[in-house]
Amino acid sequence: MSTDDERRIRTLIERWAEAVHEGDMDGVLADHADDIVMFDVPPPEEGVVGIDHYRETWPPFFMWQAQGATFELVSLDVTAGEDVAFAHALLRCGTERELHENPDGRLRLTFGLRKEHGRWLVSHEHHSFPDRSAV
Repeated sequence: MSTDDERRIRTLIERWAEAVHEGDMDGVLADHADDIVMFDVPPPEEGVVGIDHYRETWPPFFMWQAQGATFELVSLDVTAGEDVAFAHALLRCGTERELHENPDGRLRLTFGLRKEHGRWLVSHEHHSFPDRSAV
């Protein structure tokens, strides 16, 4: 395990989160593999495969976020091996009203990464909220 790799991955994810917050599509797509698989909160249930489909998921989120929603990294843990890594994070994600009604609510993120030619790429992303109805 390389602390340098963990630091590089942490920086990559922090830049990604900032790009999402800013609605910067190029920044969101940076450092993602062409064959990325993403499971997201909204449909499709089977997720999306490929960078083109991944790109198509973001404009509706950016429009929602532009209405005043927050997308803020709260915690991030990274584990890196020689050529694969994973990370998990919690974010404050919601409108002012949603965050006021549920101040402890967090968006959960999991990332799978692989190293190609010395560069870390996100090859898997999973976004979810806890099912509050099950409590």
